Amino acid sequence: MLVDSHCHLDFKDFAEDLDAIVARAEAAGVGRIVTISTRVRRQAELLKIAERFPNVYCSVGTHPHEADEEDGIASSELIELTKHPKVVALGEAGLDYFYQYGSREAQERGFRAHIAAARATGLPLVIHTREADEDCGRILAEEVAKGPFKAVLHCYTGGRELAMKAIDLGLSISFTGILTFKKSDALRALAAELPADRIMVETDAPYLAPGKHRGKRNEPSYVVEVAKVLAETRGVTFEEISRLTTENFFRLFSKVPATQAAA
Repeated sequence: MLVDSHCHLDFKDFAEDLDAIVARAEAAGVGRIVTISTRVRRQAELLKIAERFPNVYCSVGTHPHEADEEDGIASSELIELTKHPKVVALGEAGLDYFYQYGSREAQERGFRAHIAAARATGLPLVIHTREADEDCGRILAEEVAKGPFKAVLHCYTGGRELAMKAIDLGLSISFTGILTFKKSDALRALAAELPADRIMVETDAPYLAPGKHRGKRNEPSYVVEVAKVLAETRGVTFEEISRLTTENFFRLFSKVPATQAAA
């Protein structure tokens, strides 16, 4: 079994054929899907999808792009929203200095509020970080010093220094279809180096379709292509990387039941 640990099934790209998308994922051996929140204020829409499909779960959080729009959401509100049985993570939250749609100050406030909620609930935080390695590493170190929390740096494209700092702090790293791109040699080298118990796979669908699907709409079934390249990169079989990344997922996302949900 494989897991798509990060996608966005509530995006309009999937509105017309969501049932078929989830069915294709199941047929491809993707046993769990986590659809990730980008706006706390739209949590009800995300929950409708998670409740509709037995093996789809969700998070709650504010993407850094929306940091100004949702500035001031307290960790207590996030904690309350995690009580729903289908909410299995916080985020995605973090820092994005590439687009800078949200102010840096609001992004940092939101990031720290999500970390506090992750620490309080024991649920993992899904971290978005882009072109912000130094500040992300600083905040993570400061917050871990206050008390441990679980987290994964999703869709990792940062430098080796931040990745290794995250590993040292007890966090995990997740890879998308970017791992399959021809120019991603440095990222593949990093993926080969990371500890086996700290790596996961995802799609970030509808974005970043891997390999032969590049340029098309991405979907959870394509996580198979990410896993294939990760297996090649690390010199192991596809079966081994499937087992490994799935075990890592269930260890981190411990609220997701490991047994098959009833249809």
